[in-house]
Amino acid sequence: MKSQSIETKINIYTFDELNLEIKNLISRAKSAVITSYSPYSGFKVGAAILLENGTIFSASNQENAAYPSGLCAERVAMFYANSQQPQTAVTAIAVAAYTKGDFLDTPISPCGACRQVLVETEVRFGKPIDIYLFGTKEIFHIKGAQQLLPFCFVKESLK
Repeated sequence: MKSQSIETKINIYTFDELNLEIKNLISRAKSAVITSYSPYSGFKVGAAILLENGTIFSASNQENAAYPSGLCAERVAMFYANSQQPQTAVTAIAVAAYTKGDFLDTPISPCGACRQVLVETEVRFGKPIDIYLFGTKEIFHIKGAQQLLPFCFVKESLK
């Protein structure tokens, strides 16, 4: 038997330690929570996508009484950005969660389906995406979605 370890590097920042472009991206993700349709969970999530040309697209989670029919903020934002500017690479995403009257102290991480969509976008453009997960006490920065999904399913897996 062999054993192997997988490590994920996470840089942890305060909001003040970030550059202006990333602060703006996070602020857009935070603002997006107001458009969340989350009457069942009360858990509002906003995401903002930064494209290589500086354009930002933001979106929120959209629930449905038939739970599998809803979509997470990360996928709504990514699909919107890719549909509006399909030839422009994504450089970063910021995610913020809000519940019970405030943003969470500790960041949340994208679900497995969202991680797979992030990886697909990285493969599509041949570049890692900087992921910023907002919490009021700390912000996680992960360099590339494959850090969050190390055994990802990509087009080479189909061969």
